[in-house]
Amino acid sequence: MNKPQIRSPFGKYITILEEADKDVKNQEEFGSFLILSLVEEIGEMARAYLAKHGRKPTNLAAQRDETYEQELGDIIVSVIRFARIKNIDLHKRVMYTLRKIAKRKTAPKQ
Repeated sequence: MNKPQIRSPFGKYITILEEADKDVKNQEEFGSFLILSLVEEIGEMARAYLAKHGRKPTNLAAQRDETYEQELGDIIVSVIRFARIKNIDLHKRVMYTLRKIAKRKTAPKQ
């Protein structure tokens, strides 16, 4: 039996993650692990960004580690993994947020 086709911009990523996480995705603590992973990746991106853009130019460890652009990819994958195990339609959520942003431009809160 073939797996159902996932029709969203995230479908290819989700298919890859299904295989990568098949042994752990149903473990009760996997969601907590993914939340902690996301927080860690955000911290790493912030450290790398601040090292490159002058806030902490002497942070040599951050400059040797991955760039903030690479860390951003890690963050996105962490979000996709979490959304997948919690059955969240990430495309729907992103579109909702984009509509909110557009609405704020045309009808700002008073």
